[in-house]
Amino acid sequence: MLPLALRGQAQGATEPLRLALIEGLSGPFANAGEAVFRNLLWAVERVNARGGVRVGPRRRPLALSRHDSKGSSEEALSALRGALDDGASIVLQGNSSATAAVLSDAIDKHNERSPQRRVLFLNYSAVDPTLTNERCSFWHFRFDAHADMRLAALVEALQADRRVQRLYLIGQDYSFGQHVLRQARALVAQRRPDIEIVGDELHPLGRVRDFMPYATKIKASGAQAVLTPNWGNDLALLVRALREVGSVARLYTFYGNALGTPAAIGEAGVGRVLAVAEWHPNLGGETSDDLVRAFRRRFPAPQDDYLHLRMQLMVEMLAVAIERAGSTEAAAVARALEGLDSSATPFAWHPARMRAADHQLQQPLVVSVMERAGSPGVPFDVEGSGFGFRTLRRFEAEAVAQPHACRMPRPD
Repeated sequence: MLPLALRGQAQGATEPLRLALIEGLSGPFANAGEAVFRNLLWAVERVNARGGVRVGPRRRPLALSRHDSKGSSEEALSALRGALDDGASIVLQGNSSATAAVLSDAIDKHNERSPQRRVLFLNYSAVDPTLTNERCSFWHFRFDAHADMRLAALVEALQADRRVQRLYLIGQDYSFGQHVLRQARALVAQRRPDIEIVGDELHPLGRVRDFMPYATKIKASGAQAVLTPNWGNDLALLVRALREVGSVARLYTFYGNALGTPAAIGEAGVGRVLAVAEWHPNLGGETSDDLVRAFRRRFPAPQDDYLHLRMQLMVEMLAVAIERAGSTEAAAVARALEGLDSSATPFAWHPARMRAADHQLQQPLVVSVMERAGSPGVPFDVEGSGFGFRTLRRFEAEAVAQPHACRMPRPD
């Protein structure tokens, strides 16, 4: 059977360039995996609508296949083997830094063993900083801001909120959540030493069904703000529990602007839920607004409303790199990606550049706050909830850039 992004194309067409999505498409974070798939499918469809990617004298379409990791690193490795057997030359993953680390190591070993079948790993949301620092790889490229970049922007917004004197930290108990809470404690102590951290708690990843005990502790602590890197269902359940216990704490989140969170907290989130990302639907500007409208025409169901610019930019930058390399060979494409900036893509209005030294995309970040749709600065809601996000602070790429400790081996 033809991959999803190629259905309807005539048999005998030019051999496609195969992209393999390895993601949790079942289990507690299936909604996040499916949301990613829609983004990537749309990006691939748009490239193919232009005739695909030019490689030398010919154009090759992109083909996107799905591989379910079931939220498990072991299953992700099995999915990787299947993708490689199917001829994939690009691997896409992001929902779980632990899984990203396992995949990156496995791809390094595969590329060393099979230099004629090397593949690239494009990461759209696994944000553990080690992936572009101590564990960096020539074959891995990250298109999301890493955790320390996002955290710097959030804490900058927190620093300006003088009402906050008591802060609660809560996150998922794996590499990403552990890192963010550790760094948050240090950064808050540096930027706002007057803030008392009244809670610092990790919970199992994807296994908590009832967050009421956590929410009750947060309310009892007297916290005026909660900082959390939670994502997916763990975030939606946490904010719903906080609403149910009547907490009035302001929420500083990495991902509070999607996947059911605005609807879960409802009216209680107005002016209280903050999120950080490279972009949001109400950023403004004709090009940005057109992007939102086009995505909603393609996926009109409110529950499918999950658009992230970085995933669109990732596919477009890949297409440019292949064309500039004149080849689909992994090392050639990787070298073409190094130093590439967004001006060569349809997203030139979003200034971004792939730093060659560590393969970490440098781009602006925006801290936004939840408001009622239709209020000033909020023409678009999120997931049909009636609530959207308004820009609170925008940081240029230089303001959130971080030093790196990457010393990657490079192929000959």
